[in-house]
Amino acid sequence: MNLIRWNPRDFSVLHNQMNRLFEDVLQDWPSDLTGPAAWNPVADIYETDDELIVKAELPGVDPKMVDVRLENNVLTIRGERQFEQNIEKENYHRMERSYGSFSRSFTLPTNVEADKIRADFKDGVLNITLPKAESAKAKKIEIAAAAA
Repeated sequence: MNLIRWNPRDFSVLHNQMNRLFEDVLQDWPSDLTGPAAWNPVADIYETDDELIVKAELPGVDPKMVDVRLENNVLTIRGERQFEQNIEKENYHRMERSYGSFSRSFTLPTNVEADKIRADFKDGVLNITLPKAESAKAKKIEIAAAAA
């Protein structure tokens, strides 16, 4: 029996292909049958020695419409992307962007200093910097030489 290496990104590719398949099939259906598409902004989360960094893509979202909260080590980003009021819906030839409310929650992999969290919004990207709690930072442990 041969072992096959599993790549978790394979599920992401399959998920995207299935979404495209259903979007292509349903694109010409009346919107009152399919309903508005749910919108969940994508995010990257990575860490350095001292902090966790979250970058969430929020194109077309007014920063005033975004709410970021930390509760029980769960970071939640909520907001709303509002429909552009200056364009009549009847004049659209194709409408692929989703509008409306969104909410994403992430369980953080380590404890953070809640009172030192910083967030800024630039070029449609929400950047959140979460300093790690001292107890969560890696510590070098010295190894004593054994007595002979």
